[in-house]
Amino acid sequence: MGMRAARPGGLRRRAENPARASKPSRSPRVPNSRLTAPAGPSAMAPDPVAAETPAQGPTPRYFTWDEVAQRSGYKERWLVIDRKVYNISEFTRRHPGGSRVISHYAGQDATDPFVAFHINKDLVKKYMNSLLIGELSPEQPSFEPTKNKELTDEFRELRATVERMGLMKANHVFFLLCLLHILLLDGAAWLTLWVFGTSFLPLLLCAVLLSAVQAQAGWLQHDFGHLSVFSTSKWNHLLHHFVIGHLKGAPASWWNHLHFQHHAKPNCFRKDPDINMHPFFFALGKILSVELGKQKKKYMPYNHQHKYFFLIGPPALLPLYFQWYIFYFVIQRKKWVDLAWMLTFYARLFLTYVPLLGLKGCLGLFFMVRFLESNWFVWVTQMNHIPMHIDHDRNMDWVSTQLQATCNVHKSAFNDWFSGHLNFQIEHHLFPTMPRHNYHKVAPLVQSLCAKHGIEYKSKPLLSAFADIVHSLKESGQLWLDAYLHQ
Repeated sequence: MGMRAARPGGLRRRAENPARASKPSRSPRVPNSRLTAPAGPSAMAPDPVAAETPAQGPTPRYFTWDEVAQRSGYKERWLVIDRKVYNISEFTRRHPGGSRVISHYAGQDATDPFVAFHINKDLVKKYMNSLLIGELSPEQPSFEPTKNKELTDEFRELRATVERMGLMKANHVFFLLCLLHILLLDGAAWLTLWVFGTSFLPLLLCAVLLSAVQAQAGWLQHDFGHLSVFSTSKWNHLLHHFVIGHLKGAPASWWNHLHFQHHAKPNCFRKDPDINMHPFFFALGKILSVELGKQKKKYMPYNHQHKYFFLIGPPALLPLYFQWYIFYFVIQRKKWVDLAWMLTFYARLFLTYVPLLGLKGCLGLFFMVRFLESNWFVWVTQMNHIPMHIDHDRNMDWVSTQLQATCNVHKSAFNDWFSGHLNFQIEHHLFPTMPRHNYHKVAPLVQSLCAKHGIEYKSKPLLSAFADIVHSLKESGQLWLDAYLHQ
């Protein structure tokens, strides 16, 4: 599931470089820089703006990228934002977004994910001041040589343009209508049984309507979870609890814990929990599958995984795993507020359907809904990622990291509704706090950026995207078998 949170004490440790300044009683503060890192002539060249900027106040401590990269383990973790170096060793446990998502950038530049995930960056930076231990040396580039400098600079210009265009601002009427249509479907499901009785056909129609409620509530809680509806975190969090807790019966903290990691490092093994089914259930991606075969590891008959996917994938994920794991999660982590919200869902379910169906009938309906919802959820969420590049973390720039792991599905009224606008997965991953009704507006700008830098921008028909999941599983299973037998 990722790395554990760091143990306390990291802020008191020092680098072993004798050339550095002696330990001060408190780390000197350095004035905050702009959100966009200063540009230099190349990724490896000294940064001229940083080199020409005179120091203000106490002389800051300077670090190299090699020194930062060494602090990526369990005991000591540093990261860089806007050339400022932060020691997050003790902070990871207190990080509101979860300990693992911030730890995945330990030893790396985290400027772009910091900008992408936070809607009130000035407020967040006030809390970060206590973590500041220095900055990059003036001769150091603004980010690592593994990252495309020109692409990064142009993407930051694109983001500034997007913000000026108002594309990060939500249309509250849109999200109100999303909520109302969910509530109407929920009411229609109950009325179906109340009016037409509890025979097979009305029961089936009720289950289909309730599965639509659950799927659409899943997309709506995703909006609130990403802070893309309101301008303040408080209201987003409150509505997130309501939708995911009361309308779906799941904990907000569990979703946050998993989903932000996925966005931080999509399709990166041991950093993206969405691919944790590798290697115990599936062999995913060309690189990891060959690696697994060479290691002579066989937890499942992966060469048949494109067949058993239909048994343990879409039908089983929610009713046989998520449904039980969420209760373990909230109890083990003592998330009592989440548990209270979840219980309101089950109370409403039993109060409305037990009088019509009895206890056994209500439970049967519930698991029928979970089965239908699971198929809907898995096909939609995996079509954008499983067929794409899957590998270990190579510390690439933000745009390259997101584009190699995501693809789109063509826009249509049905596709937009069916997937909660996650058919625009590329735009969503580049701008995770952008309201989903604006994805189609920013898409042409993203396509132009990709074309300029020779990055493939993939978009497919819906059914082709579904089929590609199976094709990619078949291909990676065969690659595993060849490596297992012959390498």
